[in-house]
Amino acid sequence: MADSVILVHGLWMTSLVMWPLAQRLKHCALQPKLFNYHSLRKTIHANAQALAQTVRQQPPGPVHLVGHSLGGLVILQALQDEPALIDGRVVLLGSPVNGSVVARRLYRRELSRWLVGRGAEDRLAWGGGDWRGQQQLGIIAGTRPVGVGHALGGLTGPNDGTVTVAETRLAGCTDTLHIHTTHTGLMVSHAVARATCRFLHDGRFSGST
Repeated sequence: MADSVILVHGLWMTSLVMWPLAQRLKHCALQPKLFNYHSLRKTIHANAQALAQTVRQQPPGPVHLVGHSLGGLVILQALQDEPALIDGRVVLLGSPVNGSVVARRLYRRELSRWLVGRGAEDRLAWGGGDWRGQQQLGIIAGTRPVGVGHALGGLTGPNDGTVTVAETRLAGCTDTLHIHTTHTGLMVSHAVARATCRFLHDGRFSGST
């Protein structure tokens, strides 16, 4: 039986945006499941609890987790709350693990605070600590600077138009990879799908693209 992989979408999105990636992972001997959650109305901690419940409902065998943007922060929170939640691997796609300058700017303006919702109360705006989990963790960052972040300003250095490469860096992770795509493009890129598949199977990105 193929390993299970749960895909976790980002801010303002629904699980349907992860469908293209899910189909590509299905073709590389994985069994994907789309996880849907309320990215604005609920805290990262509450959504992490819901994700943990979904993990426990999976059939026997390894379970992997893949999260885009805020979805990656939900995954990290779930594993912080329950370190042995999964026995598989983790891939984060453009997740601002060090906090997002775009989210901070939106949160500090009363008129735009609703755009980041309750997720900005913790990890989304200000980030968390290093990775000390027991699972192998891979991080993919985009480097095509086209997106909403440029309209708001504040992005410096390589970025995907919404999140900078520096914001995705996490000490203690297993492997990292930069792909020339936008923040949204991370969900639909063939190169990202190939890299994710390789990491979930082998624990490394090398040879992915």
